Amino acid sequence: MKIFRPICFLVFFSYVQCQTLQRSLLAAGRDPIYNLYITSIMVAQFLQKLTYEEVQTIVEELVDLTDKCKILKPHESPSECAHQLMTTFLEHICNNQGKAERQEFSDCCNINNKARLKCFLLYKKDDADDSDVFQIPNPEQICETHKENQVSVKERYIYEMSRKYPFLYGPTILTMSACYETAIHSCCQEENKTECFQMKLEPIRKYIRELSWRHHHLCEIGIKFNHKVAKAVELVLLTKKQPKTNFSEIARLAVYIKNLHQTCCEGDVVACVLGRSQLMNYTCSSQSIPSSKIAPCCALPVPFQGECIINSENDDKPDLPSLPLSRFTEDRFVCKQFSDKQDDFLQEFLYEYSRRHSELAVPVILRVDTVYQNLLAKCCKLENPLECYSHGKEMFQRVIRESHERVKNHCDLHEKLGDAYFHDRLIILYTKKAPQLSAQELVMFTKNMAAAATKCCPLRDEQQFACMEDLAKLILGALCRRHEAEPINAAVGHCCDDSYAFRKPCFDDLQVDRTYISPPLSCDQVISLKENLCKAQEEEFQTEKQKLLSNLVKQKPYATEMQFQSIIADFAHLVETCCQAESSEMCFREEVWYLYFLLCSLRVLRIY
Repeated sequence: MKIFRPICFLVFFSYVQCQTLQRSLLAAGRDPIYNLYITSIMVAQFLQKLTYEEVQTIVEELVDLTDKCKILKPHESPSECAHQLMTTFLEHICNNQGKAERQEFSDCCNINNKARLKCFLLYKKDDADDSDVFQIPNPEQICETHKENQVSVKERYIYEMSRKYPFLYGPTILTMSACYETAIHSCCQEENKTECFQMKLEPIRKYIRELSWRHHHLCEIGIKFNHKVAKAVELVLLTKKQPKTNFSEIARLAVYIKNLHQTCCEGDVVACVLGRSQLMNYTCSSQSIPSSKIAPCCALPVPFQGECIINSENDDKPDLPSLPLSRFTEDRFVCKQFSDKQDDFLQEFLYEYSRRHSELAVPVILRVDTVYQNLLAKCCKLENPLECYSHGKEMFQRVIRESHERVKNHCDLHEKLGDAYFHDRLIILYTKKAPQLSAQELVMFTKNMAAAATKCCPLRDEQQFACMEDLAKLILGALCRRHEAEPINAAVGHCCDDSYAFRKPCFDDLQVDRTYISPPLSCDQVISLKENLCKAQEEEFQTEKQKLLSNLVKQKPYATEMQFQSIIADFAHLVETCCQAESSEMCFREEVWYLYFLLCSLRVLRIY
C-alpha cells in the first residue's frame, strides 16, 4: 500500500495533460531555455531574497557553464562539471558583496570548499508550512502575459516555486512547471478561468507542498544521522516497492539513491537532474522492469517517469518462504556472520523483513531493525547466543504490537473527542512537552498532527497504522528542524537526536517539562480581548482560542483539562456576547474582569 498519493496520477493527467513533456530530457538538454530553467532553480533556491530580475541577471552569467555540463565528451564527468558550476556560483555571490550581505551569509564567504556550501545551505528557509491557503492568480493578467510571452510565465513560476521551496528537488520543479504551463494554456481558453485555475492548479500546489516536505525530511536524515540510517531508509523503501528484486540489486540501488539524495539536498540542481535521468533510464531500460506497478510509468514521457515511479504503488507481495527470514533468529552461525560482515548481514535482514512486511511504515521496520541489532550486540557476547537471539521473533512482534497500540489509542481518542476537541487535547499535551515554543508555533504544529489523525484514522486498521506513522515522521521531522535552528529543551533534543526509528515513541512518552519557568504575565497579557475578534473568520477565531489555551497551559501546566476548557468556553461566550452588543469595545472592557478572575484563581492552584 502506498500512503503518499497527494495526486492520483490518472486524475492528475485528466486535469493537466502535460503536453510539453513530450520532448525527452536529452532533447530538452540541448535547448538553451531548458538550461536557463535549471540554473534559475539553483540560483533562486540559494538566493531567496533576490527579485526575479536579479535572479535572471545571475542566471545569464552562469548558463554557459550549465550548457557545458549537458554536452560532455566521453571522458568528462557530469558530476565534476556540476561541481564546477556550484563552485563558480558560490564564488560569484561572494565576489558580489552586496548580494552576500543582503542574504545575511557573508560569513560563509570566509570559508572555503565544502564548508562554504554547508554554510550556505544553513541559510535556506523553507516556507512550505507558512500557509495552506491557495492563492488563485489573476486570470486576466496571467492569460495576457501568457499570450505575449509563454516562456516568461513559466520562468516566473519556476522562480516562485524555487524560492518558496528551497529543498524541493530540481527535477520535480521542472516537471511541475511544464504541467503548470499547460494548465495555464488550457484555462486561458475557458470562459470561467477562475474555476479552471482552481481545479487544475490546486492539485499541483498540494503535490509540490507535500513533496517539498518529504524532500526536506530526507535531507534532514542525511544531515543529522549517519549514512547507514539514510541508506537503510532507501533500502526499505526500494524493497517495499520492488519486493521481487534480488538483494544485491536493491543494495546497489539504495547506495545510488542515497548519494543522489545528498546531491539534490546540497542544491546541485544540474547533477540532481542528470542523476534522476540516469536512474530512470536504468529502471525503464532493464530487460525486466522490476515492478508491475512501475511498468505504466515507463511508458510516459521521460521527464514525467520520475514523479510517476516515486508515487507508484508497492508491487504485489511475492509468495515467500519463511526460511530466509527465520535464519536470522534460528541459525547457530548468526553471530559469526554478524561479526564478519556486520553491515551486509544487517542489510540483508532489513531486506528480507521489508519484503515480507510491505504494509508497515518505514519507521516501524527500522524499529524492528534497531531491536535486532541491539539483540545481537548483547547475545553474541554470551556463551549460548542462540538461546538468547532465538527470542527475536517475539521481540519483533512486540515492537509492531506496541507501535500499533499507540496509533490505535491515538485514533480512538480522535473518534471520541472529534476534530476540534482532539486538536485542543494535542495543544495541551505538546505545550507541556515543549512550552518554549510560541503559542502560534504550537497551534500550527498540533494542527498538522490533528490533520494527520483526520486523514488516517478513518482508514481500515492496517492502512491507518501505516498512514499515521508515515505522517508523524514528517511532522516530528519539522519540529526537530525547528529545534535544530533554535533549541527547545533537552528532552525534545534527545528525541530528535537519539534514534530516527524511535523518534515517535520518544515524543509520545514525553511528560511535562519541569525545567520550564513561565515568564510572569499579568492576566491581561494572557487574555487579549480586542474588537477585531468580531471581524475574524471562524478559523481565525479558533486559532485565537487555541493560542489562549496554549498560554494558559504554559502558566499552569498542572491544572486539569476541565479547568482549561472552562476558561476557553467562557472566553468564547464573552466574545459572542460582546460582538452582538452595541459597543463591542465597551462590553469587552466591562466583562473581561470575569475571565481575569478565573485565570488568577487558577494560578493559586497547584495540582501535582
